Amino acid sequence: MFFINLFNIIGKCGKAIPGVMFVLLPFLSLAQNSTVATARLDARQIMIGDQARLFLEVQNNPSLGTLQWATIPDTFSNLEVVEKGKIDTIKNGGVVTYRQRLLITGFDSGLFKVPSFVFSVIPGSGQAFTVQSDSFQLLVQTVAVDTTKGFKGIKGIIYVNSSWKDYIWFILGGIVVLALVIFAVWYYLRKKKDTKPAPKGPQESLQDYTLRLLTALEGRQLWQKNQVKDYYVELTDIVRTYIEQRFNTQALELTTEEILAKAQLVKDMQPHYDILFQILQTGDLAKFAKFQPLPQEHIDAMDKAKEFISTSRPVIINATNVDPVSGTSNPTA
Repeated sequence: MFFINLFNIIGKCGKAIPGVMFVLLPFLSLAQNSTVATARLDARQIMIGDQARLFLEVQNNPSLGTLQWATIPDTFSNLEVVEKGKIDTIKNGGVVTYRQRLLITGFDSGLFKVPSFVFSVIPGSGQAFTVQSDSFQLLVQTVAVDTTKGFKGIKGIIYVNSSWKDYIWFILGGIVVLALVIFAVWYYLRKKKDTKPAPKGPQESLQDYTLRLLTALEGRQLWQKNQVKDYYVELTDIVRTYIEQRFNTQALELTTEEILAKAQLVKDMQPHYDILFQILQTGDLAKFAKFQPLPQEHIDAMDKAKEFISTSRPVIINATNVDPVSGTSNPTA
């Protein structure tokens, strides 16, 4: 223990009287065969909540035994250990130096003791022995409050003078946004004006549309290609579709007899009964009875269908032709 205390004295006095180190160098060689524990606190007073650093160091000769590090509690004497650094190892000749840094703080004011820490050396044979570091006093101070001065009142709102230059970027930004809005509106109106739909031409009447279908069928020359059945299927379908749309009555799902029966009952269809009979009857014979009409009969069927369409245009009532006495009118086609 003599050498331990001697080493501690040398460590404390080394900065003040460097000459002592030189004088005591012979004794240091003896300390290499012993275990020495030291501690150093970087501050002896702190404010509440501040931190102080505690450095622990142990020098041990491995030939003396294995060093067992001290147990560091989380709290001691109203002080708290907020961080425990790792233990560093430095080998220098036959001596191994162990170092650890601790951060300690206090949340109560007062003078508190930083205790000494006990380190054990366990030899391979023989009895274990211990060494311990120095203890320190740490003063934790609170913030001084001057109680002689009363509380100050709340200050009023402080108005800061400003000029338009302080808002120049806001003004410029507003101008840019306004310009973009104006451009977007102008572009939209111009685009809308340029994309006006082209004026529609005169709409095609039902009669003109149906006549165009018949002309297209005629141009395909089906019966000339021995496709007689297909020719009459399409021809009668065109006529039946026209009857449904012109006279607002079913025709596609009816038989020829049912259509002709309606033609006798519907006033607007009565004048066309005979021509309808010829068209539909010839079509049924060609479609279902394997009847082969003569070439001229094919032509006549098409001509009669066109005639039926042309002569069955709706009657236009001219209000100027209404008889004011009888209330009847003179129809014009």
